[in-house]
Amino acid sequence: MSHGHSDALQICEVGPRDGLQNETAILSVDEKVEFVQRLAACGLTEIEVGSFVRPEVIPQLADSGAVFKEIQRVPGVTYSALVPNLKGLDHALAAGVDKVAVFTSASEGFAESNIRSSIRASIDRFREVVVQAHQAGIKVRGYVSCVIECPYDGPTDPLDVRKVCDALREIGIDELDLGDTIGVATPDSISRLYEGLSECCTPSESVLHLHNTNGRALDCARRAFALGVRRFDASCGGLGGCPFAPGASGNLSTESLVEFLDEVDGPTGVDLPALTRVGASMRERLGRQPSSG
Repeated sequence: MSHGHSDALQICEVGPRDGLQNETAILSVDEKVEFVQRLAACGLTEIEVGSFVRPEVIPQLADSGAVFKEIQRVPGVTYSALVPNLKGLDHALAAGVDKVAVFTSASEGFAESNIRSSIRASIDRFREVVVQAHQAGIKVRGYVSCVIECPYDGPTDPLDVRKVCDALREIGIDELDLGDTIGVATPDSISRLYEGLSECCTPSESVLHLHNTNGRALDCARRAFALGVRRFDASCGGLGGCPFAPGASGNLSTESLVEFLDEVDGPTGVDLPALTRVGASMRERLGRQPSSG
């Protein structure tokens, strides 16, 4: 599971995908391309650019193929996308995506409402996606939603998260990404999560995806870092938010994550002033308040 340096710090910028898909405003292809290029220019080395799901499901990202075609790629930057199934993978490969992500949940209630299938059925569907992605020479990330709590089923047992992670591992997923989808995590619940996962993966082998619904995302990132997590998702300007928590602030902001990591771990190599400008201009464009977290 450990590819290369598992202890090396990695930030995956999810603003163009997870950030934009929960915003009501829809940006043009040119605006999205500019967003991605500005992020790469800040020194971010992994950017989740879009999603190859059916346009009616996420209209905000319906033009992901066009965005991939237009971006001027920076060597050393991984440009990734979400795919729900083989058809999505075909579109992603045609667009020249460097890495794909599939998504399931640790709670049945969320799986049923969000991906319209049971957890088991979703993972079975990913099996062939993983095989074909690997044949094409690209890695597959597996998102696990609701690792702390589900809007339908309530608190999630870490052992349920572990079962899903084991099943994803079994089909050959390269990277496990644990999502606090509704942003209810506390530092202690992050500790409990990793305790429950200890038989299946170490903190350094996972990616953590935090939402800032209750303003605690950075505190949770600090605790995770202390536990050994070195890979985080974050969204420039804190864009995004959870569709189940209207008005909630979005993802952990990349700016606050970079500021924290620069402090505790030495320079991340990300140009924080430039990133802060990108975040401010995107929030303005999307009609959002200045970010606080």
